[in-house]
Amino acid sequence: MAHDLSALPPEYLAFWDEHLMSTLTTPRANGTPHVVPVGVTYDAGQRIARVITRKDSTKVKNVLAAGADGARVAVCQVDRRRWATLEGVARVRTDAEAVADAERRYAARYGRTPSPNPDRVLIEIAVTRALGRA
Repeated sequence: MAHDLSALPPEYLAFWDEHLMSTLTTPRANGTPHVVPVGVTYDAGQRIARVITRKDSTKVKNVLAAGADGARVAVCQVDRRRWATLEGVARVRTDAEAVADAERRYAARYGRTPSPNPDRVLIEIAVTRALGRA
């Protein structure tokens, strides 16, 4: 079920605040999907999903390989019959302010501050489509 990004149902937004893990799907160079578990936060007002990770991870390499226009990706979470997917264009951000902001958002959602990591970067997804039944 597709949702209007400008009028997401409250229960859909609340689902993205629950302490649930998600998956991130990025395209490999050969076009096949690379799917990995991640923690993700969603800012509906900015229409941005954020994933913190290591700069040498495969997901980062896949996003960077897509070039300056970014990579088409999806994040998805499932809890029994409830599910939600956010699709969009991902870019890697390395600036300390953006990474710190993403770490704060992660701590708020998951109840723990990520351990310090000088190799941490941010995969920022400009969300273009929301699907699900939450």
